[in-house]
Amino acid sequence: MGFLKNKFRNVKKLPLWFYWFPAVLIKLSFKLLYRYELRDPNHLSDDPHKIVGITWHNRLLFICMAFSPEAMKRTSAVISASRDGQYLSDFMKFFNVEALRGSSSRKGANAMLGAIREIEKGRNVVFTPDGPRGPKYVIKNGPVVVASKTGAALVPIVLNSSRCWSLKSWDNFQIPKPFSKLTMIVGDPIYVPADADENTIEEYRKKAENALLKITVDPV
Repeated sequence: MGFLKNKFRNVKKLPLWFYWFPAVLIKLSFKLLYRYELRDPNHLSDDPHKIVGITWHNRLLFICMAFSPEAMKRTSAVISASRDGQYLSDFMKFFNVEALRGSSSRKGANAMLGAIREIEKGRNVVFTPDGPRGPKYVIKNGPVVVASKTGAALVPIVLNSSRCWSLKSWDNFQIPKPFSKLTMIVGDPIYVPADADENTIEEYRKKAENALLKITVDPV
């Protein structure tokens, strides 16, 4: 077993068909096993346009299912340049989400430039700004910089579950329990001043972090 485990770790890319069944399983379970509510007072999810979305790393499991397929087609996600990020980016193709490879720790500049280009084309970009290594629930400044340079709205997005299992990972990754309630909350847009300096970026980083924490509910 140890040999097979080490062999799998050396595989950098799996065939796309490998992700078909997990993707179908997630789509079916979302529809059949969960109650879902969307709270979007500003109607940003109806027709998203030039949005920099931020959401926590530990709530990614059903995040694609919470938005319409049309919205997903106009969205790119910043995903780590690591091997695990390759798996995730291939998996996201089954939800019509394009991947921008890079993070704060690897190829960050490439991801930032890619995000700016996507926004300039009228698309949306989503970051998990506490990933890929944490600390949990602490935002890095990447999405704030992108919002400043493009004029796009910085939008906090959280998918809360009423009951879940939490893994023993750095982010306590959440797996909602069957028949629990999933609530997607889309927060108020935050507009970062154009060409913000370092102090202003930090000010809005804290503002975005607090806004995301305000709508975050962890099951007891």
